Amino acid sequence: MNAPADPRQFLYRAGLDPDAARRLTADALARADDGELYLQYRKAEAFGFDDGRLKTASYDTHAGFGLRAVSGETTAFAHANELSEAAIKRAAETMALIDPATGTRPAAPPRTNRHLYTDADPLDLVPFADKVNLCQTIDAAARARDPRVAQVSVSLLGSWSVVEIVRADGFVATDVRPLVRLNVSIVVEANGRRESGSFGTGGRTTYERLLEPATWNRAIDEALAQALVNLDAVAAPAGEMTVLLGPGWPGILLHEAIGHGLEGDFNRKGTSVFTGKLGERVAAPGVTIVDDGSIHDRRGSLSIDDEGTPTQETVLIEDGILKGYIHDRLNARLMGVAPTGNGRRESFAHAPMPRMTNTFMKGGRDDPAELLSRVKTGIFAKSFGGGSVDIVSGKFVFSCTEAYRIEDGRIGAPIKGATLIGDGASALTKVRGIGNDMALDEGIGMCGKGGQSVPAGVGQPTLLVEGLTVGGTG
Repeated sequence: MNAPADPRQFLYRAGLDPDAARRLTADALARADDGELYLQYRKAEAFGFDDGRLKTASYDTHAGFGLRAVSGETTAFAHANELSEAAIKRAAETMALIDPATGTRPAAPPRTNRHLYTDADPLDLVPFADKVNLCQTIDAAARARDPRVAQVSVSLLGSWSVVEIVRADGFVATDVRPLVRLNVSIVVEANGRRESGSFGTGGRTTYERLLEPATWNRAIDEALAQALVNLDAVAAPAGEMTVLLGPGWPGILLHEAIGHGLEGDFNRKGTSVFTGKLGERVAAPGVTIVDDGSIHDRRGSLSIDDEGTPTQETVLIEDGILKGYIHDRLNARLMGVAPTGNGRRESFAHAPMPRMTNTFMKGGRDDPAELLSRVKTGIFAKSFGGGSVDIVSGKFVFSCTEAYRIEDGRIGAPIKGATLIGDGASALTKVRGIGNDMALDEGIGMCGKGGQSVPAGVGQPTLLVEGLTVGGTG
């Protein structure tokens, strides 16, 4: 079954209608500079297949609203998991606690009819049995690939969400958001040693692409290849060295080490390493980094953000020069600039804040093979796992899930236990080569900030970086 003719029916039922929502919002936010009523209905499912059996299968729905009033720098916020006039009236009592607005109220977001993804409901389009069968098929195919496969884990996740933003000035915007993801993890064993590899893919689509044999076979091949490489890996070297970063998912390093530092709230409060540096050189020539939430079907994309602002491409760093930050409405207003469509929230139970969408470095002119040939001694980091960053200093630590030695311009032995250590601001200045192979990630990213998690995308070309500190085990 496809999406209903009017997905708003999940938001407006017996306890609430659109006219009441507009009236209640206007009354609740009469004293405020800005704010909105955010309505949401969401359903989600997850399948976990492990050790040849379906271990978990979950399905849940939830609906609710978040009501926010903003006056100056002060925010009042209340939420409930009930879509009714009575609940919104109770929440409005909290809004009355803020000081009355004294300035000119900001204009409503520009309107758009753009749709960056389907309205179709991925959960209803594919029968339950077909989803379970997909997991079972992947498990069997992975085990048949190689006798060293000891364990296979498959997860399939999907969600479908309807959101509506209602403002006191009469602005109303609706968005219907699908999201799917497939993950395959494989453990191999040989001579008493066990190693793992994983691969995931997804986006704001239906399950159709994930069900294609070409898609899930590639997931198996990539996960198995990574596991087998790690089976032969030797201890990673340590010290300061040249690092060649692969295209695509290694952009997670840029996301964490640089992206968060370019979010408006940190810069307005003066807590980012990039505060006050607009117009200054913060990266090597050729480095251009953008945040773009307007790319079709991408995991981090949104037709409109969670305040109703259309997403866009925002140039953050251009040819090494800091050009801008990413903003929600509150921080944009307080900093005297336009919102960039980056006001995001995890759910109706959270207030929006400036967050990344798809953040990536644009490609350069260098041949990746030529970049490799420049490295006499170093490491090639193909894929990353977990990492952490301190926003104030920009210092980061990232673990490599697949990496290799580079010796005399050639890929050498795989290494295990490598971590990259540095700070985002200085790492950008050490870029010595930018490949012509820019790629976005496969659609698996999650971004955490302030206790909220939202889907995000990353990307980059092959990058040659001199003088990064590598923490090793050897």
